[in-house]
Amino acid sequence: MIIKEYGTDKKDTIILLHGGGLSWWNYREVAELLQEEFHIILPILDGHTGSDRPFTSIEDNAKEIIKYIDENYGGSVLMMGGLSLGGQVLLEILSQRKDICSFALVESAMAIPSKITHAMIGPAFGLSYGLIKLRWFSKLQFKSLHMKKELFEDYYKDTCGIKKKDMISFLQANTAYELNEAINACQAKVHVYIGQKEIKGIKESAQKIQKKIPDSKLTVLPRLYHGEFSINHAYQYVDQVHKLVRGE
Repeated sequence: MIIKEYGTDKKDTIILLHGGGLSWWNYREVAELLQEEFHIILPILDGHTGSDRPFTSIEDNAKEIIKYIDENYGGSVLMMGGLSLGGQVLLEILSQRKDICSFALVESAMAIPSKITHAMIGPAFGLSYGLIKLRWFSKLQFKSLHMKKELFEDYYKDTCGIKKKDMISFLQANTAYELNEAINACQAKVHVYIGQKEIKGIKESAQKIQKKIPDSKLTVLPRLYHGEFSINHAYQYVDQVHKLVRGE
């Protein structure tokens, strides 16, 4: 597994899992702000630009990260966070290992399968994949994601580097993921965040996650779209990390 690290490993460790189609830079600003207090690990999920293996499944990514934590951190870390696909991987990790972290921050994770969207991904990307490498098309896609303008070059480079098979695979996994019932044994203090302008499926998923995980909390962020919290509002995100780990 390929990772990016910030801070020293002598500090408490936080692992942050990026969204689908993005990469470690999803959390770069957050990591830079947290590195003086914590050791930050940013794994590159399978199938994404810079990864060392193709994407297979959310469950396999979860097992890979659990193995990494077992081998390097004695089976647990202070906190884990995840956005979208990374949030799904995080939920699966918490389902497979109930005590792997003390705190978890799940952002904009879909936990209710969408059969129609899932069925459309293969044909849609089969026809449009070639457009991804055209800057004008990529700019249109980027604009729809509501990310800061200065992140476009990172976005463009990464989307151009993702293989067609991997792109289809992780998008299909994202739309097919269903919350593991074992999540109700999770011992971490979990906080779920979604934007007020998220799609209906994300909002319903957030409610489902909160209901399934004991003592978890749900916050709806005013005026924000999917993924904006960690990507565009790093200072606010870091503030919430501090409050979470301090029990505020």
